[in-house]
Amino acid sequence: MVMGPTCGMLLADLGAEVIKIEPLAGDNTRRLIGSGSGFFPMFNRNKKSIALDLQKPEGRELALKLIATADIVSENFKPGTMKKLGLDHATLSRLNKRLIYVSHKGFLPGPYDHRTALDEVVQMMGGLAYMTGRAGDPLRAGTSVNDIMGGMFGAIGAMAALAAREKTGEGQEVQAALFENNVFLVAQHMMQFAVTGQPAAPMPSRISAWGIYDVFTVKGGAQVFLAVVSDTQWAVFCEAFGLAELRADPRLATNNDRVRAREWLMPLLRSHLADHDAAELSAVFEANGLPFAPITRPQDLFDDPHLTATGGLAPITLSDGPRAGTTTPTVLIPLTLGGERPGIRMSPPRLGEHTRDLLAELGYGDEAIAAFQAQDIAR
Repeated sequence: MVMGPTCGMLLADLGAEVIKIEPLAGDNTRRLIGSGSGFFPMFNRNKKSIALDLQKPEGRELALKLIATADIVSENFKPGTMKKLGLDHATLSRLNKRLIYVSHKGFLPGPYDHRTALDEVVQMMGGLAYMTGRAGDPLRAGTSVNDIMGGMFGAIGAMAALAAREKTGEGQEVQAALFENNVFLVAQHMMQFAVTGQPAAPMPSRISAWGIYDVFTVKGGAQVFLAVVSDTQWAVFCEAFGLAELRADPRLATNNDRVRAREWLMPLLRSHLADHDAAELSAVFEANGLPFAPITRPQDLFDDPHLTATGGLAPITLSDGPRAGTTTPTVLIPLTLGGERPGIRMSPPRLGEHTRDLLAELGYGDEAIAAFQAQDIAR
């Protein structure tokens, strides 16, 4: 629903022609509500849509003809699904040794690979939910971190395989997996245990690496994140807020001293800053080069001055849902090439929007295409 589509979106944003093969009823994410309603419009731009019934031999034959024109095949099904369809790596690589085949799975091959995985499943079993929530209250991260990052690794692997093919003349299979991605995300906490012999505490109760690295509730109940992560910043912070006495306190001379003093230091700082306005605090921190952040809701980012000024958002037309046909900004991938953000060439496609054009490119005439559609082979 997200992992494979993310891989395709990244390759599409970077300039590839990406053809999304959907079932005749369409990608299920077109119809999701609630937290899933943003999946399709976010991860399927810059793609062409063709709807085929891969359960029918004629539908599989059309897919094979499309694959014959492709550099990369990317799939995101349960283990064994593509083999049943005759579209697995072993079969396709015999037809075209130059083909690169990207599989997005729950687990890399091994004892767990028969299990059904979701982002939340691997967050729970892979230590991320434990680290995110409070002790005894595991909590998933606030976005589909493994699906999205797993799709990124699929795209990175695909591009590495393309580079290797230039040297060897042969393609290869690339595999990316949710569980292993999640373990990579928590590896720093694993290594913390390896280095110190002490288990990493969940983030809400962790021993911070920095003396001041917290959300402060200030005037009017507003909240702002403030950080002071070096001895130089501590001196600047104390000067900016009239804290000369704390600056001179030998118990707070170094960052590690301030970490050890957090139990009594933080209540003092919270009290001292409580009557300040959040905007005022932010302005002082920004003027002095200190790290800070307003607590922002996702919908507020559509109006973020940095994103709007730097071209981080671009318009698409929604293809599905209650607002289908309306135009909205969407978020571009977070990099520049030659100083430019890769942009939007095509809005998320309507189901089967490009079926006729793609089949025509394969050499089928109007009559043949109409027959495929009448027989529910294509839509």
